[in-house]
Amino acid sequence: MSAFLTFFGSFAWFIYPNRLLLHPNVAADFLAAALPSFFLPLIAIFRNWTYALFYTLANMWGSVAVSLLFWGFANEVTTVDEAKKYYPLFGLMANVALIFSGQYVKYVSNLRSSLPIGTDLWGHSLKLLMAAVVGCGGIIMAIMAYMQAKVLTDPACIDPNKEAKRKKTKTKMTMGESAKFLSASPYIRDLLTLVVGYGMAINIVEVTWKSKLKMAFPNPNDYSVFMGNFSSTTGVVTLLMMLAGRFIFKKWGWGTAALITPVTLLTTGAAFFSLTLFPGFFAPITAKLGTTPLMMAVMIGAAQNILSKGAKYSLFDPCKEMAFIPLDPESKTKGKAAIDVIGNPLGKSGGSFLQQILIGVFGSLAASTPYLGGILGTIILMWINAANSLSKQFAAKNAELEKGEWPLADFDKKET
Repeated sequence: MSAFLTFFGSFAWFIYPNRLLLHPNVAADFLAAALPSFFLPLIAIFRNWTYALFYTLANMWGSVAVSLLFWGFANEVTTVDEAKKYYPLFGLMANVALIFSGQYVKYVSNLRSSLPIGTDLWGHSLKLLMAAVVGCGGIIMAIMAYMQAKVLTDPACIDPNKEAKRKKTKTKMTMGESAKFLSASPYIRDLLTLVVGYGMAINIVEVTWKSKLKMAFPNPNDYSVFMGNFSSTTGVVTLLMMLAGRFIFKKWGWGTAALITPVTLLTTGAAFFSLTLFPGFFAPITAKLGTTPLMMAVMIGAAQNILSKGAKYSLFDPCKEMAFIPLDPESKTKGKAAIDVIGNPLGKSGGSFLQQILIGVFGSLAASTPYLGGILGTIILMWINAANSLSKQFAAKNAELEKGEWPLADFDKKET
């Protein structure tokens, strides 16, 4: 936590104000003139290395602070009965926080109107935003220190005799062991396809959409205001979808719930890439609506990202975790380890790798867009096929384990 917070604070107060001194523009210009155009994206990252580093750590924050640290700690100190009661509350609180953080971003960005002429508007906004990040991070660390010192040492809160049993030993597998296990298990391969498919699809969607968003809002503060509203809307939609998620599982089952996320990405992606690739065709239609093809693409892309993220938190993640339930202990442990070793990194980096290749070949993201649309469609169709296959296997294994009963149908009567 302290490493992240130190960098975010340093970026706002020291790195960004001195970016012109830190960015190697002369060396980047020399490389751009000497190397083929294929290397231009890498040169751009080298030229703007401080921005690239900030972007990387900002994306890692969610994985490290939330997935690894928070949920790792929660799983360590929470019993199954407590998890049934409080884990949904954690998810709801996280999305309520998303609503308020989005409004704070919007508020900070709108403060520019009261600043004197000549002020670095984005630099001022950045300091306020990072101050909130560092402040909230400090509160998290203080609460964690208090829990370690007072709560986890209190016998009324933590039973010392059960503490060791709560801590699970994770199976660590090498890349080769993971690949060997995956090749022998169609069930885990289909589950891997879901994880990789989501990671690659959302990466392709976000990068293409944000390129259009930058064109629609070239001013950093206007961009920030839009992203504040986007975050708040994402939080509201996710809350509603989380409330609807239990009903969807109970009414239609795992298979339908697993298909909602890829189908949502496929339908909204088709609309987004159509507007992006054929703006002239849609211009008369958008003119009647009082907008432009670019702005319509931005709004549909925003809806796509909001709905896909909401579906991920409310349906995709529960489906993924639920799919491990009917497996035997060895398959469950090794399967999760294999997906952690291969699935998550491949999903996150696969989409970026494909985009880098296409940008290097065609010279720009805009020229690569038609091919990205085709690749996105192919990935989602493979994802849907894997979800259908896994649904049948899941039902069969679950029938063996639960004798035809849905494993999470009654939280109060059964342990999962």
